[in-house]
Amino acid sequence: MTDGSSVTWGSSFTLPSSAGSATVLSPPTSSTLPGLPSSPTLPSSSTLLSSPSPLSLPFSPFPPASNRVRLAGSALAALLLLAAGPAAGTAWADDPSPAPSSLPGIAQQRGGSDKGCVPAATAPVTAVPWPQTFLRPDQAWPLSQGAGVTVAVLGSGVDDASGALGNRLTRAARLAGGGGDPARDCVGHGTFVADLIAAGHRDGTGFTGIAPAAKVLAVGVTDDTGATNATLLAAGLRAAADGGARVICVAATVPAGTDALRDAVRYAVGKGALVVAPAAADSGQQQPLAAAYPAAYPEALAVRDLAPGGTTPANTAYAGRVDLAAPGDAVMSHGPGGPGYATASGPSFAAAFTAGTAALVLARTPDLTAAQLTRRLLATAYPSAVPTLDLVAAVTQLPTTAGAVAPTPTTLLTMPTPPPRSPAPAQAATIALGAFAVTLLTGATAVVIPRARRRRRRLIGKA
Repeated sequence: MTDGSSVTWGSSFTLPSSAGSATVLSPPTSSTLPGLPSSPTLPSSSTLLSSPSPLSLPFSPFPPASNRVRLAGSALAALLLLAAGPAAGTAWADDPSPAPSSLPGIAQQRGGSDKGCVPAATAPVTAVPWPQTFLRPDQAWPLSQGAGVTVAVLGSGVDDASGALGNRLTRAARLAGGGGDPARDCVGHGTFVADLIAAGHRDGTGFTGIAPAAKVLAVGVTDDTGATNATLLAAGLRAAADGGARVICVAATVPAGTDALRDAVRYAVGKGALVVAPAAADSGQQQPLAAAYPAAYPEALAVRDLAPGGTTPANTAYAGRVDLAAPGDAVMSHGPGGPGYATASGPSFAAAFTAGTAALVLARTPDLTAAQLTRRLLATAYPSAVPTLDLVAAVTQLPTTAGAVAPTPTTLLTMPTPPPRSPAPAQAATIALGAFAVTLLTGATAVVIPRARRRRRRLIGKA
């Protein structure tokens, strides 16, 4: 791409990086980057590439014209941060690794007929997954990568056989009452979620967690099949809050709440943690999807999933409350037991992307309370029937002292009415002119009178 050429939303381009370059794949479309009045241009170091893709990007989550002024600033600011792109990867169309649909699947819970643990993940993938091209965390990483923020993952455990978390992973003590070993992930779901949130970058792949410098606290709240109950979830929430988590991603759900679970959510929020939970179970088939807990509690942030490109999954409706939408279907992350990748779909993965975004925000503005962080995520979201997570805006827009996002003015400024004109300047001018006249008169007198006297003396002398 030459200088001055435009790039539309949905293009793929190579970004400079200390570890290499990344071919970022986004769904092709003729629409421009949302929020900008015209097609933006990229720095000359970016190279435009062709990127055929089966995905299509809808624009229902993006703001109408009346709201684009607010988003234009953050979108333009994000373009100025393009230098921190992900490292080496290629488009799916050119990738020799398995297509997303052929990767092994990960489920929130394994059926009774499934024997043993899921096989180790071995499939290599180098392409950039669609949620990363949709959320563009690389545009926020120059400002924040989540360093210093602990995100607790309540689920089936995290094994980190891929090594993507390294020494940033810690594990809570095993919970009494049937909680699983947080270091052993027989289902693979907890590992998958944790790496969506905080996996570090690896050369040779386009996949990176949303907050690659954040810490992860694994809390086992399920058995080896992924099943859980309200008592275990309540214990896990308290363990996460006591363990210093600022963000708690609840990757497991129950269909009914209890007083103990409600109190545990309030306990975590009271200790400064944001509780992010899926608005429904991943495997729900009944329509509308039944309400899930703890997302049904107003103190939690309830998140639903979006399909590739940001579409609403077909034939899905939610019976419970939903606060925010984020990518969640056909997503890719590390599977358990090895360095390979798997794929999965469901609201729990949308909760993971939201939790990672919250970690980025907190790393940049650590003084936010849980309520302020929630307001920030919602205030910066793309307006839609269900607000759609806007990672870049959430991180880049500066908060006010109350924790909300400072709005961008959308109307012309009204200038203050000038004060009544004072008579002093006119009086000063009059005095000045009078003084000047007196000075001139005095000077003239000093010149004319001596001349008149000398002339009279000359006339007398001649007489």
